[in-house]
Amino acid sequence: MPYSPSPYSSAADRNALASPEAGRRPRVTLARGASPWLVPTLATAAACTALTRRSGKWALAAVPASALGAGMLWFFRDPEREIGTGRVISPADGVVQSIDAWPDGRARVAIFMSPLNVHVNRAPLPGTVTSVDHVPGGYVPAFNKDSDRNERVVWHFDTELGDIEMVQIAGAVARRIVPYLQPGAKVEQGERVGLIRFGSRVDTYLPSGVEVGVRVGQKTTAGVTRLDRD
Repeated sequence: MPYSPSPYSSAADRNALASPEAGRRPRVTLARGASPWLVPTLATAAACTALTRRSGKWALAAVPASALGAGMLWFFRDPEREIGTGRVISPADGVVQSIDAWPDGRARVAIFMSPLNVHVNRAPLPGTVTSVDHVPGGYVPAFNKDSDRNERVVWHFDTELGDIEMVQIAGAVARRIVPYLQPGAKVEQGERVGLIRFGSRVDTYLPSGVEVGVRVGQKTTAGVTRLDRD
């Protein structure tokens, strides 16, 4: 069924984690769609820290809460990228988990994202979003072969190579996929298209005749790493 994007205009989503060397390093912002997790975590950390002034016992809560808040800021980082070259580029940061030949001649490149990776996904090709469909399912770990039955969002792009399918798959912890775009939207290669919260997987289906240019175990960077080969 069609999947409508969640609102992502809160102040927490727009805050920047700017580098002190702004002119020399890529700017890092927070991912759109982070606020439902980030705001309560940071608010709890701030409250516990403030209460330590009344009683040192609150430090027992303030320390782990602050550590969790710092972890959330790291997880929801969304760095600017210099987009790579190639017909098909990686939609996700992570490691190539598998490369499978599909019955219709396509090749599926599955990229596993650990909680340490950036979880903002990007368009593998320029084109038009033709469909964004949410498919309910389970929540087994994304590296498990049964994760094909997990909750997922299936994207289709109309591109110069024809129809390109990309699938965002939720993992054991990630129970929320946040698309940024709706059908009909025009996208540039490497443009942000959505977020998966916590560990997960992204599959890209290369059309018949397009040779895979990555290998199993290879690290990928969203918007940068080329998936195909000339």
